[in-house]
Amino acid sequence: MLSITDPAVLRIRSLNPSLFGFPIALRSVIGKRVARPEQHKRDKMPVAFITGATGFVGHHVAEALIRKGWSLRALCRRQSAQCNDLPGVVWQIGDIRNPGQVMSAMSGAEAVFHVAADYRLWARNPRDIYESNVTGTVNVMQAALAAGVRRVVHTSSVGALGLVLDGTPADENTAVCIQDMVGHYKRSKFLAEREAEKFLDKGLPLVFVHPSTPVGPGDHKPTPTGKIIVDFLNRKMPAYLDTGLNLVDVRDVAEGHRLALERGKIGEKYILGNRNLTLAEIFTMLEEISGVPAPGVKLPYTPVLWLAGILHLVSLVTGRQPLVPYEGVKMAAKRMFFDPSKAIRELGFPQTPVETALCDAVAWFRQNGYVTRQ
Repeated sequence: MLSITDPAVLRIRSLNPSLFGFPIALRSVIGKRVARPEQHKRDKMPVAFITGATGFVGHHVAEALIRKGWSLRALCRRQSAQCNDLPGVVWQIGDIRNPGQVMSAMSGAEAVFHVAADYRLWARNPRDIYESNVTGTVNVMQAALAAGVRRVVHTSSVGALGLVLDGTPADENTAVCIQDMVGHYKRSKFLAEREAEKFLDKGLPLVFVHPSTPVGPGDHKPTPTGKIIVDFLNRKMPAYLDTGLNLVDVRDVAEGHRLALERGKIGEKYILGNRNLTLAEIFTMLEEISGVPAPGVKLPYTPVLWLAGILHLVSLVTGRQPLVPYEGVKMAAKRMFFDPSKAIRELGFPQTPVETALCDAVAWFRQNGYVTRQ
């Protein structure tokens, strides 16, 4: 009787593998791992690379992309609490200042969202801000060019745009130069944008978005704007300066990033903003939302600037952040009003009421222990 291992049997099996219990369909999968249905789903999802996903804006951008079916790869310096509620993100520890780590994390992505930024109005060593915002941007753009991605969305800032002296809302075409930039943060974002623009000539499909002043839930750090809200809620805001900002819901800003990917024109800039408000009007809104009285004293600008300058010098010695940031006071000399109509018209950028964003921000700060006085 022939054995299953007999050479004659083996020759017959090679001619007809369906014999001896080895049907062709089964044999084709022997030795291969059968993918789970969810694995098939993930394999079909478009992949995007994002920087800054642990930050305020970046976290919301990541959430917006995940809701639309994107699989994300994110670069972060360390794991943090913000990472835990972002399923669908593959985290890679690294630093945008390291080009090799950026290139490795970006591998396989078809779209890039460069959201990361060092957003501080004071730093003992300003060089850190430039290394993150300028050098980091160059590294991301260089990696995206080498990877041949379909589209890059670069998160700039309205701080890198020009302002109109009389307070009229500025737009994407308002004249601007480096001398207009107040402070290291704004200067670094201006320079980062200039560096990014150089990659357009190299063929990088790049779109710029310029968020105004985002507010809403999830401001963990908090940002300088979030700190104003927290200080107000903690009744540490007895007076105010006569200045103005353009507020926008951070969730709209996140949606604006996605819309810029899908509808933005290569090389174009889009202001992601909403409503222009004076600081007094913002505090009035916060009073109505929170029940905390708004400050009724308007401070003269020059004495506050002198005080901030003195505190700045003290901080250089102590290494501690000043109570009143000098650069923040200098920025307050002009109303940062902007016109978001281009993004509304060309991207379909949403306009959630600012009251909603402030209400959700107040609730989030209270629920997460930022408010110690009721």
